[in-house]
Amino acid sequence: MKVTEHISRAKKTLFSFEILPPLKGAGIQTIYHTLDPLMEFKPPFINVTYHRSEFIFRKTADGNFEKKIVRKRPGTAGLSTAIMTKYGVDAVPHLICGGFSIDETEDLLIELDFLGINNVLLLRGDKMKSEEVFTPQADGHKNALDLVKQTVRMNKGIYLEEELNNAMPTDFCIGVAGYPEKHYEAKDMNSDIQNLKEKIDAGAHYIVTQMFFNNKKYFEFVAACRAAGITVPIIPGLKPLTNKKQITNLPKIFFIDFPAELLQQFDLCKTDDDFRQVGINWSIQQCKELIQAQVPVLHFYTMSNSSSVVQVVSQLD
Repeated sequence: MKVTEHISRAKKTLFSFEILPPLKGAGIQTIYHTLDPLMEFKPPFINVTYHRSEFIFRKTADGNFEKKIVRKRPGTAGLSTAIMTKYGVDAVPHLICGGFSIDETEDLLIELDFLGINNVLLLRGDKMKSEEVFTPQADGHKNALDLVKQTVRMNKGIYLEEELNNAMPTDFCIGVAGYPEKHYEAKDMNSDIQNLKEKIDAGAHYIVTQMFFNNKKYFEFVAACRAAGITVPIIPGLKPLTNKKQITNLPKIFFIDFPAELLQQFDLCKTDDDFRQVGINWSIQQCKELIQAQVPVLHFYTMSNSSSVVQVVSQLD
């Protein structure tokens, strides 16, 4: 079933979760260990992230260096299929621009279609660590809008080989990302929302937001989207904080801010357990307010550690 169908049929706010594929060399049981405790909350769908390749340089026997491509978390398509088979819930694999040509993108979409996966979240993706700015693959998409347009064309039976006769259309439900605190590369919030509207106008069906810790920013973002003519569901993304490092790391990685009140509560913490409990309590209050506002789904970024998410969601039923 499509994400939008789950939303339209629901009589209350749903819970969904996002996981990372295991590191190369780890087994799928590590993912099952994360997901098993979450199944009691009856998620209609699980998101599975995609991680692009990176370049590394390895020293050769003659003392020179060779450039090698590595990907630390492969297996998004296979993991999505395994989740659907094991748990009977829909999977939403992420597709990104970085590292893909348009032909490779088409091939992956065909593979997902063959596997019975009809939900995708389309993202530009991050730049490589070695890059100053995002650089698309040769003959690849430069942004998520182009990725949306290609997927929509395939939904109409239009493939890259235009001479194909009677090509079967795909039937993907397309999600895209939204940023309550603005995408870090956008000039301002208005231009960022206009970029988002272009993706919706091109055929995307719903929005999932970047994590945020101040509900006011989410509500303002939704209001601005509606004022711009965006009518699709806007799903809030959430992350319970669990350790002090996240206070420094998350703003650097995701370009987000923490409310002053939350930081003040963290300043009073004396132990790691105190910090974790403050983060969980804050997330619970966030979720209760969002449920009161009748958001369609609460989407949790587990980062493949579900224990804190379980503590939050168990307080919301």
